[in-house]
Amino acid sequence: MADVIIVGGGLAGLFNALLLNRAGMQVTLIEKKVYPFHRVCGEYISNEVLPFFDQLGIDVAPLQVSRINRLEVTAASGAKFSHPLDLGGFGLSRYTFDHYMYQKASAEGVRFLLDTQVEDIRFHNNSFEVITNHETLTAPLVIGAFGKRSNLDRKLNRAFFYRRSPYVGIKVHAKINFPDDLIQLNNYKDGYCGVIKVEADRYCMCSLAHRDDLRKYGSLEALQENIICQNPYQKELFDHAELLMDKPEVINEISFEKKQPVENHILMSGDTAGMIAPLCGNGMTMAIHSAKILSETIRQYYRPNRPFPVQQRAALEQAYRQAWNQQFARRLWVGRQLQHLFGSNRMIDWAIRSLNYAPLLSQLVMERTHGKPFNLKPSAFSPFVSPK
Repeated sequence: MADVIIVGGGLAGLFNALLLNRAGMQVTLIEKKVYPFHRVCGEYISNEVLPFFDQLGIDVAPLQVSRINRLEVTAASGAKFSHPLDLGGFGLSRYTFDHYMYQKASAEGVRFLLDTQVEDIRFHNNSFEVITNHETLTAPLVIGAFGKRSNLDRKLNRAFFYRRSPYVGIKVHAKINFPDDLIQLNNYKDGYCGVIKVEADRYCMCSLAHRDDLRKYGSLEALQENIICQNPYQKELFDHAELLMDKPEVINEISFEKKQPVENHILMSGDTAGMIAPLCGNGMTMAIHSAKILSETIRQYYRPNRPFPVQQRAALEQAYRQAWNQQFARRLWVGRQLQHLFGSNRMIDWAIRSLNYAPLLSQLVMERTHGKPFNLKPSAFSPFVSPK
């Protein structure tokens, strides 16, 4: 029996596992795939995580990250908006970073069940049963970190799952002629593509498109040719790209609907609790920050080998809801409003020209979709911050 079972091994799951293990808890993390593997993701991380990484003894420099300090937003018309990133960030693939965090957490004692599918999560008698394709596990606490959309959302009867989303996410890695310090957002009908250098000589191109356009043209290649390459900046990149993956990584029905951070007593983290629109470029950072908030809250209310009464669970859940909403609710709302602008070539062209004439507006948008540098609370995990 673990203290905490984490369902899903993305960044939110991995950081929760590392922190709670360092806090003296028995942690089991269940992941349906085997590391390393690709995920659909824009692969940009804001520098707001760096103080937190320093506390945890995480050094991304040896992973050959790119250092990003400029943003460009382009339209199919050729209009372009450029802006410096005051705080900046770095590019790092999920293939590399998730594997790095898995190795780190595993070496410190986190128990991993890989290639394992969670079929159901049941709560009764103030405890959880997690039913996998191999066995049934029990724990007082379960963290849901299973991503943007999962069959578990249907099993849990989550409201957002039944509001169908038309968006498809497509990611490729390639060698391209592109600045090392730039993140570019290239817009086209019903979507956009984020471009960034990740580690070494690899570049990530992650596109969002409408399923109706994919159905109309019948294949990803035809979608790229007829829709995505409407944007001249994106067309230039694709025309000269050397693809580095056997096939694109694809995910269907990416939803920006509002979610709840606690469902059926499961503590949700990362995209499972709420997903910011990809155009805001802050999903990985939010997943990491949400893990910090959740693990700190668990540490405050739960102690291993002590009674965990119903009232204590209710207090934990309420404290986490408040902390999560205080940190992320407004940012997610702004992201959803911005998402509405990025479906029409005419609207995005107007938006880019407006930002060029109103630099204070662009600064306000950046502030509303990004956070500030963060770290652990002074005594939250001492002496478990960075073990020898």
